[in-house]
Amino acid sequence: MLNIVLFGPPGAGKGTQSEKIIEKYDLVHISTGDLFRKHIGEGTELGKLAQEYIDDGNLVPDELVIRMVEVKIGLHKDANGFIFDGFPRTVTQAEALDEMLGKRNMPIKLMLALEVEDEELKTRILLRGKTSGRVDDQNDEKINNRIKVYKKETIPVADYYRKQSKYKGINGVGRIEGIFNDICMAIDLVK
Repeated sequence: MLNIVLFGPPGAGKGTQSEKIIEKYDLVHISTGDLFRKHIGEGTELGKLAQEYIDDGNLVPDELVIRMVEVKIGLHKDANGFIFDGFPRTVTQAEALDEMLGKRNMPIKLMLALEVEDEELKTRILLRGKTSGRVDDQNDEKINNRIKVYKKETIPVADYYRKQSKYKGINGVGRIEGIFNDICMAIDLVK
């Protein structure tokens, strides 16, 4: 089973590349943001719990996030694997994910990190903001903060996977197909 963690700062191209990875390797996409919206929208018990934390302005606890991920995995017992998009965000989440996947004998094989310089990220996000209508993509201060938060949160997670020899940095600047080819070469080495 091929399980991949896909990381990259806002504007690095995760959405574009994850679609291509999912199509080529027939993986199930797991995004915690999508899971939150699904559970909250459907009014599930997990969704109600998550909504309470969100309404109070708090982060959803790691245990709850992992339970949502576990439910999603359970719905796809015959999957070729999963791509975790922007998750885990903390070392605690990475450890919990490893433990949960370990019980199923389906470990993370690879953490792919799209690497893009800050100035390029800002340019991309501002361009995206002109067409997406997203307010957070149109404000320099908010963009800078999102990049700063990403770095603060993900450096420890990247180090966690580096220690397991599962981390692979990918240059996220260039033609989409060229970047995708580099990603495929990294995936094919661990498949």
